[in-house]
Amino acid sequence: MPSASPAVSNSDRPVPPSLWRDADFRRLWMGQTASQLGEHATLVVLPLFAVLTLHAGPGQLGALRAVGQAPILLLSLFVGAWVDRWRTRTTMVLTDAGRALALGAAALAGLLGWLGLPALFALAFAVGALSVFFDVAYQTSLVRLVERDQLVAGNSALEGSRSAAQTGGPALGGALVSLLSAPLAAASGALFFALSFLWIRRIRRTEAVPERPTARGTHAPRVWRRIHEGLRFVAADAVLRTVCLASAAFQFSFAALMTVYLLFLPRELHLSGTVVGLALTAAGPGALLGSLLAARLPGRFGHGVVLVGAAALGDGAFLWVPALRDSSAVTVPALLAVGFVFGCGGQLVNVTVMAVRQAVTPDRMQGRAAATITFVGMGMTPLGSLAGGFLAAEWGLRTSLLVTAAGMMLSPVIMALSPLARLGRELPAPHDAPPT
Repeated sequence: MPSASPAVSNSDRPVPPSLWRDADFRRLWMGQTASQLGEHATLVVLPLFAVLTLHAGPGQLGALRAVGQAPILLLSLFVGAWVDRWRTRTTMVLTDAGRALALGAAALAGLLGWLGLPALFALAFAVGALSVFFDVAYQTSLVRLVERDQLVAGNSALEGSRSAAQTGGPALGGALVSLLSAPLAAASGALFFALSFLWIRRIRRTEAVPERPTARGTHAPRVWRRIHEGLRFVAADAVLRTVCLASAAFQFSFAALMTVYLLFLPRELHLSGTVVGLALTAAGPGALLGSLLAARLPGRFGHGVVLVGAAALGDGAFLWVPALRDSSAVTVPALLAVGFVFGCGGQLVNVTVMAVRQAVTPDRMQGRAAATITFVGMGMTPLGSLAGGFLAAEWGLRTSLLVTAAGMMLSPVIMALSPLARLGRELPAPHDAPPT
């Protein structure tokens, strides 16, 4: 049940100037932008290198993507319990340094001729593990940097930076793999992670870290107990429980779809790596628009209406892709349109859901709530990637693409049938958390 705290009013305007005057928020924003650009470039570089250079089959590509996503399932809950006790700045700085070193080592291995499938599997797992730490930490860091009534605006700014990364990252990764080499493509990711390291390292504000023991003789709860508290809090809250279920349905289907999609574009539509990267970047401009709309639409139409409508529109766009043919003059423009609509709808959902999750969660539970939702939702991506590879091998690319696109529509249906759809124009108040 909600506590007696007053509801948080949603801003009906873009990011207020006070946020941009905050030097630490600007540093977080710059670091987040660079980090996401490196991450999205890497997410394209590794699969394209496997498909175009190493001639990986559907099963191998599905396994590669699953290995990179496995840390979400294996580590998220532990990371959430850890982040709630430590400074998010320290976590983000260390993970940026780790990813830069891992990709730098991969670039060197490629130049020496050692960058085969086993090395790609190891690299994908290492980068994926470090990204789990960074993602949970940056979501928690915003709550510690801004006021609660600035959460929607702050999330809109950070998700806007992620949108810019979605625009430039895949294009950069695809172009480098096609025109230069995989080692240079990996080196570009290392460069962006290094830039993120430099920006976030400059954050000066001392964080108020909940629950960290300060007095001698006091002990924090054991990690398993802390994880259990996070799981219990999310499972007992109808809004957060729905977010988990809808996220799991979407992430499983989307991971399966992307495995098929990365095979469908070069092999069925005969598109080059550069054009594949261009098609993937179309989600970026759409996501930029979605970030801007997310600062206004929930306060005008209600958070529930925006969530259901945006999810149905964005996820439904991929249902048109199986009808495309490589000889058609509308193929590439249609792919760009699908990506744009998907990016816009998806970003509206991302920003709105994150603001709702942060608003209903007490400060001391922020890391564990984010990690629990990541574990349940994103934890389905390795299974989805494997399923996509299996479907592509057994049913063919076009049929598999249609099936996985239809599966993505489960997410808006789950939200429409839940209390999440009834959220109004104001963010809900923080909900009670179980006692420690």
